Amino acid sequence: MDYIAINKKLWDEKTEHHFQSDFYDVSSFLKGKDSLNTIELELLGELKGKKILHLQCHFGQDTISLARHGAEATGVDLSDKAIEKARELNDKLGTTVRFIQSDVYKLHEVLDEQFDIVYTSYGVIGWLPDMNKWAEVIHRFLKPGGKLVFVEFHPIIWMLSYDFQRIEYHYMDSPPIIEELEGTYTDRSAPIKEKSVSWNHGLSTVINALIKTCLTITDFREYNYSPYDCFQNTVKIDERKFKIKGLEDKIPMVYSVTADKKL
Repeated sequence: MDYIAINKKLWDEKTEHHFQSDFYDVSSFLKGKDSLNTIELELLGELKGKKILHLQCHFGQDTISLARHGAEATGVDLSDKAIEKARELNDKLGTTVRFIQSDVYKLHEVLDEQFDIVYTSYGVIGWLPDMNKWAEVIHRFLKPGGKLVFVEFHPIIWMLSYDFQRIEYHYMDSPPIIEELEGTYTDRSAPIKEKSVSWNHGLSTVINALIKTCLTITDFREYNYSPYDCFQNTVKIDERKFKIKGLEDKIPMVYSVTADKKL
């Protein structure tokens, strides 16, 4: 099973719908709206002059936002279409972000640099089968003394059915989840019906992978809300804060990890 080809085809198709969606609101972004959320901004800290690698950047809004905060940013994504749109945004805005199309695991074949920060967030690791290889990529591209900032949807979210009515998937690592769903999180009626291949990764799998690569965990947090309205049956509790109706404050929805590479 060529999961790379399957998922690349899926995300190439999703990209155009996402780019035109109210969810991503490209029009407001072009006018200066910051796509980064409070969660990651607090963890990233001062960005001015920092060299930052953004893994799985989709069509680059967050990468460009990092540059707007003063970082020297590089964004990487598997999808050709996403990188095309990212470069289009970059050109329109006159920012100097570099975008690279690559499988995360093969990034070393096209990039040979180290960075002050490696950043990756929201719905990313579920598309990767091996957390040890993922952690090794992060370690490779971090400068000594550099840090990882990782924000992700909580694995408990991925255990539940799409309507949040029952437990449907494993929490712990399991065989690949192969699905063919219609629509996308920005528009569930979008004419998209492509196969996807994904994996659930428990917290211990992720954290131990980072520890084994000699990264030092400096902060771990869990959040009882999502900054994105990308799930079914949500309730808005504040600006950029959404919870699942009936499960408010009962489950974590997001977690974050920061880790340092030893000098």
